[in-house]
Amino acid sequence: MPDNGWPADRIDTEHAHSARIYDYILGGKDYYPADQEAGDAMVGEWPALPVHMRANRDWMNRAVRRLVEEEGIRQFLDIGTGIPTSPNLHEIAQSVAPDARVVYVDNDPIVLTLSQGLLSSTPEGRTSYIEADFRDPASILEAPELRQTLDLDRPVALTVIAIVHFVLDEDDAVGVVRRLLEPLPPGSCLAMTIGTAEFAPEEVGRVAREYAARDMPMRLRTLDEAHEFFAGLELLEPGIVQVHKWHPDGTGEQGIRDEDIAMYGAVARKP
Repeated sequence: MPDNGWPADRIDTEHAHSARIYDYILGGKDYYPADQEAGDAMVGEWPALPVHMRANRDWMNRAVRRLVEEEGIRQFLDIGTGIPTSPNLHEIAQSVAPDARVVYVDNDPIVLTLSQGLLSSTPEGRTSYIEADFRDPASILEAPELRQTLDLDRPVALTVIAIVHFVLDEDDAVGVVRRLLEPLPPGSCLAMTIGTAEFAPEEVGRVAREYAARDMPMRLRTLDEAHEFFAGLELLEPGIVQVHKWHPDGTGEQGIRDEDIAMYGAVARKP
């Protein structure tokens, strides 16, 4: 954990944070003792948690690459970006299409502080960062950085990865996603991963209780509930499946059991 100069008045170092727990479990460096304690407790409850988290990260890599290569997407709106970890989304997209443009969105001051890692665009492309809350889509859609970076007359991929399981029913995650899709033109895509307890209910339930005990309650969803996010869209093959089964490329899926993965993944096109 480096002396990173985070602003002490904005960073809560005493309580664990989901993005920092994720960073710790994946071997990052941007976490505090509370995050390490939480991560160790969660892995103790479900030893497959690191496998699950890596599989979600690998899914993002594959999904972004396919969106660029096969759907011709050159613009991304990434919600709930999290702590920068290379390759970041723009690095993946720009490795295929150097002119790709990405707007990152997060409401964690740590992500803002570390956002320089998200802004290292190619000369041909562009990246920008909006500090905003997913639950307030107007704050995202009305941010000047959005229209300064993206052309909303051309298709955009809305990426909502590993975030909606932290959005409770009263905040209407499905409605928020639909609101974010509204201004995007036909040909735009929605790429999501959605937390579930359907494959390891006891183990994932224990992890959820560890999060809840640290004031991070979770809303895990069934397959039918995951489908609600994609109503009115054209699901791309193979539909909504566990992330390790979505277009595996042979680089990280070997030996992963279904019960090791608590995340659905899917990409859909806006008609």
